[in-house]
Amino acid sequence: QVQLTESGGGLVQAGGSLRLSCAASAGPLSRYTMGWFRRAPGQEREFAGEFVAAISRNDDTTHYTDSVKGRFTISRDNAKNTVSLQMSTLKPEDTAVYYCAAGLPGNYYYIEGRYLYRGQGTQVTVSS
Repeated sequence: QVQLTESGGGLVQAGGSLRLSCAASAGPLSRYTMGWFRRAPGQEREFAGEFVAAISRNDDTTHYTDSVKGRFTISRDNAKNTVSLQMSTLKPEDTAVYYCAAGLPGNYYYIEGRYLYRGQGTQVTVSS
């Protein structure tokens, strides 16, 4: 069982930046494809979150949803066993609970249900 813990969320003005981090309790994250998802305010947990970004386990290929391309960057640090999401030029519509997920989704990296583990999330609030 892998427990994931996110950190780095907070309140930021539009145009600002935040860096989210995801750490694992056990096991190397390098064996998994890692994804970031987000849940908008008011969205219930039982519904799948919105795909934000993913980094593959094989060759660190990255994928992004269109709305964050050019603004967000996902990366992993195997030495620290963490995965990060650098978010820049934030917009109010980026406000959400962001959470990371680990798994072997293959080409379905954008589907939360394809991941094995997920964290509780960290709140990101972008004010206008």
